[in-house]
Amino acid sequence: MNFNSDNVYGVHPKIMDAMVAANARLTDVSYCHDDGAAEAEAALSKVFERDVKVFFVMNGTGANSLALSSICPPYGGIICHEGAHINTDECNCPELFTGGAKLLTVSGSYNKITPAGVEAKLAQFVHGEHGAKPSALSISQATELGAVYTPDEILALTQLTHQAGMRCHMDGARFANALSYLGCTPARMTWMAGIDVLSFGGTKNGAMILEAVVFFDTKLADDFLYRRKRAGQLLSKGRYLSAQMLAYLKDDLWLENACRANTLAAEVAAAFAAVKSVQFAAPVEANEVFPIMPRHLFEALQKAGAKFYEWPLDGLAADQACARLVLSFATPQEDVAKFIGLVKRLGN
Repeated sequence: MNFNSDNVYGVHPKIMDAMVAANARLTDVSYCHDDGAAEAEAALSKVFERDVKVFFVMNGTGANSLALSSICPPYGGIICHEGAHINTDECNCPELFTGGAKLLTVSGSYNKITPAGVEAKLAQFVHGEHGAKPSALSISQATELGAVYTPDEILALTQLTHQAGMRCHMDGARFANALSYLGCTPARMTWMAGIDVLSFGGTKNGAMILEAVVFFDTKLADDFLYRRKRAGQLLSKGRYLSAQMLAYLKDDLWLENACRANTLAAEVAAAFAAVKSVQFAAPVEANEVFPIMPRHLFEALQKAGAKFYEWPLDGLAADQACARLVLSFATPQEDVAKFIGLVKRLGN
């Protein structure tokens, strides 16, 4: 019963088979200039209903940090939520790759940024060159508390920031899960809502190493080849990345995987919702569940063999704990059923 992360599970068999097939080719063009890379870019252009520029990188931190470096100068500022992955879990890599840009954090329920929060932050920068120049907005879809922005919420943010001369980035480590919840098109959730550049994640959703920086404003991609190489994010045997992407997108495998993970998360959430002493830190909208429970229940579930993290959350009582449970496309149904049985038995 491992709910620590969607990273703990392995690779979908169809994606692994695609990598084996790529390995069967004796040689291929290196450094992500293989034919598969062009095919994957064309496939993503079809997914997003417009021509996009796509660059494979090796992890989400690299995708986020390099994407931000393309829209924010070293003297700039990046508005993000205080709980955003780029602020709490990327070891200052955005600052490094941008050459020194400052993260300008705001608060907001469920780790979601609001237009009011952006306006309040912008109002602090009135001293010209004495402070960072607000240059970019970064939102996580889904957020680090598993909440999902609607297209209208995204558009309200991007219209405000574009009017301020800023660019907009989306951290899509769990992009497929958010899209599955909303049921809209990828285009509606990104460039139609004003997103300029997307970190498109696949590793958490069935791939081995699969993150891509997707530019909707293709002019922003002019020097990205150099940024990627300089950052050590250019994989020489790039055919293994393009093979993964093509398998990931084929027959909507990426959406199938996300839908299953989301469905399992909803099942776990329903079990917790039936326990009177349990509340939720955020609505369950993707593949993560954040129940706030009595500490004795938290410890009893872990003692019974369930693996999940305790999540830091302000305002908890001394006898409460917030858990983070992440469901994967590969989480066994029997593990979910066993865990739900534990919640029912130990929670009542």
